[in-house]
Amino acid sequence: MNPYSIIEKYYPEGKLRDILIIHSELVRDKALESLRHSGLSFDESLVVNGAMLHDIGIFLCDAPGIECQGTEPYIRHGLLGGEILRKEGYPELARFCERHTGAGLTAQDIISQHLPLPPVDMLPETIEEKAVCYADKFYSKSGDITKEKSLSKVISSMDHHGEDTLNRFMELHHLFGY
Repeated sequence: MNPYSIIEKYYPEGKLRDILIIHSELVRDKALESLRHSGLSFDESLVVNGAMLHDIGIFLCDAPGIECQGTEPYIRHGLLGGEILRKEGYPELARFCERHTGAGLTAQDIISQHLPLPPVDMLPETIEEKAVCYADKFYSKSGDITKEKSLSKVISSMDHHGEDTLNRFMELHHLFGY
């Protein structure tokens, strides 16, 4: 499977496609590096494809700061991306979309924060999903998108979303950080 062919299907040439590809390639490389450093066994092809497609749903969202001209709240981009990948016949890759927001979301997070998502756990489960979720926190799709965020900046961002989110991120960091 070629993730670029799916990106090209949904993203015409332009700035948003460029942002998506640059971000996804950086996440892919960080996820692979983190997994290799961890010494854990993993499916490299699954990581590559999952990382490249984890944000496929952003074009459907209203986020003009990153060239997204859709109508959906940005928090739904993972759920929407999952729907796209299931429709394309890639349910295993859909999980990367649905489980990378924050350090994953619990049903309780969704309920207590009144998020426009179904109240179900959306936590990364496989080592590949966890690596992509972890790596994603280090790169933004706005500003200097090629600059890796410092660990302290990522921790501060996770802490802003609550102790449970920070603890989930720190578990990922202990697994992959170096």
